[in-house]
Amino acid sequence: EVQLVESGGGLVQPGGSLRLSCAASGFTFSSSRMSWVRQAPGKGLEWVSTISTGGVYKSYADSVKGRFTISRDNAKKTVYLQLNSLKTEDTAMYHCTIEGRAPEGQGTQVTVSS
Repeated sequence: EVQLVESGGGLVQPGGSLRLSCAASGFTFSSSRMSWVRQAPGKGLEWVSTISTGGVYKSYADSVKGRFTISRDNAKKTVYLQLNSLKTEDTAMYHCTIEGRAPEGQGTQVTVSS
């Protein structure tokens, strides 16, 4: 059974930073491209970033490029998302996913507010 457990969200002021983590189990993590997606209140899912199996290739939505960094540790079966220079419009529930699949975890809430 696929399990993805996100953590690291919270309330932060504009310009602040957070580091999200996603612990994976129940599938071959090292062979899976992983993504982060987010859902703001009243809106649909928005793709944020994807990382290749070895962590070399990374892609980002234009809205977060230059501010967010995705990474992974295959030994720990964990994918990360470093969020810097946060804006109020980054407020959302953040989910990690196996690329191309719908979110399967609870997500972690990021709220950016002064």
